[in-house]
Amino acid sequence: MKGFLSLVLMSFALLSCKKENVESKENISNAEAVSFAGKSNSTDSLYTIAYLPTSTTNQVVKHQYYTLSYSEKFEQAEWVAYELKKEYLKNHDYKRPYFIEDPKVTTGSADWRNYKKSGYDKGHLCPAGDMEFNKDAYNDTFYTSNISPQKKEFNAGIWNRLEQKTRYWAGKYNDIYVVTGGIPKDSDKKIGTEKVAVPKYFYKIILAKTGKEHKAIAFLVPNEESDKSIYDFVVPIETVEKMTGIDFFPNLKNLKSSKDF
Repeated sequence: MKGFLSLVLMSFALLSCKKENVESKENISNAEAVSFAGKSNSTDSLYTIAYLPTSTTNQVVKHQYYTLSYSEKFEQAEWVAYELKKEYLKNHDYKRPYFIEDPKVTTGSADWRNYKKSGYDKGHLCPAGDMEFNKDAYNDTFYTSNISPQKKEFNAGIWNRLEQKTRYWAGKYNDIYVVTGGIPKDSDKKIGTEKVAVPKYFYKIILAKTGKEHKAIAFLVPNEESDKSIYDFVVPIETVEKMTGIDFFPNLKNLKSSKDF
């Protein structure tokens, strides 16, 4: 009888312990989520959860190494967000695949043929060069949900310089979070049969964690050729938020951006 009672008590204690563990996982606060940033390679890591922007379209699509919010109205992502670690900075010189429609976009992402003979590049939002650490990650950047019409001189010029600088910061801080997108308006030029909007501006916001603090820098660049320094296009994050209606880091209160990055 004593043995039976001991077994019952042990079972009850085990169940209580499991319940407490489940509750502790379910009750992780935003602050705790931020503190765990970057500790997991999983796409469901708390790093991604803590820093993900809001969506104005309610169509958030998660790929293995990046997440996007797709705008059917403008046939492109309003933002693409991803983690870029120092260890990801590889150059495997993978063969470039063809652009294809994104099977995860429920409304259907734009066909690449909209760009044909349009005079605009299929500009990556999450650069293929940031994903050369893994062939699948690299290939995933060629979904049409990850491109936006960019002028050739812009794409190959100042935008390329900003992408290279972003990779430099990934090496400097070991781990950064990047959010990129165009800012299309109803009045903007459209291309192709699906009327893909050509943004007049593109933005890129980079977030780094140094100790317990976060620092960020935001860029707002016209879709034009420019020989200016990338730092000439630094703006407060609030400027981009007002233009887009997006809250970029809702879990980080009082986050300020500056040229000191």
